[in-house]
Amino acid sequence: MSENGNTYDRRTAKTRKAVVNALADLLAEKELHKVTVKEITEIADINRGTFYKHYLDVYDLYDKTEQEIMVDLGMLVLQLEDLPSDQYFTHLIDYIDENRPVFRMIFSPNSTNKLRDRFNRCLEGSFRAYEAEKKDTSVKDITLRYQTNYRSRGCVAIISLWVKGGYAESKDFIVKMLSELDSNTEKFISKTK
Repeated sequence: MSENGNTYDRRTAKTRKAVVNALADLLAEKELHKVTVKEITEIADINRGTFYKHYLDVYDLYDKTEQEIMVDLGMLVLQLEDLPSDQYFTHLIDYIDENRPVFRMIFSPNSTNKLRDRFNRCLEGSFRAYEAEKKDTSVKDITLRYQTNYRSRGCVAIISLWVKGGYAESKDFIVKMLSELDSNTEKFISKTK
């Protein structure tokens, strides 16, 4: 790719990051349907034309952000699936830390619950596939479904508390908390064959 192409890609990425950060900031204050393009462009320090070059409206921005983050998370979770809890959560928490504005948006009380629910389903699917293989059972097993739903929701609750608390606790603390609680839950699930 030419130098101009690289410059364009960096500029596009920088603009996109500014727009997503602006949306996350606004969702901390108000519901999605009350956020305007004007507010986003002012906070992101871009003109409206630049916004409309990439997005149709605020909902299109939200939907595209949701799609991108879920693809990224899905790929990450697949890569981490077979790791021990502490390594699994270290990588997951690092990813969340690197994408703080997006996760502020996911866990904002003013955001739709779609992203949070999809994040939970992503973790649950990972846990279910891992446990089904380990137990040599179907991923459709009803007991396994309930157990992995409980496990994923517990993890999401801790992550949500950390994000909503402004990332006050260290990443190491959150990883330790998640690893310990998840290991105990996994042990319980393993006993119920």
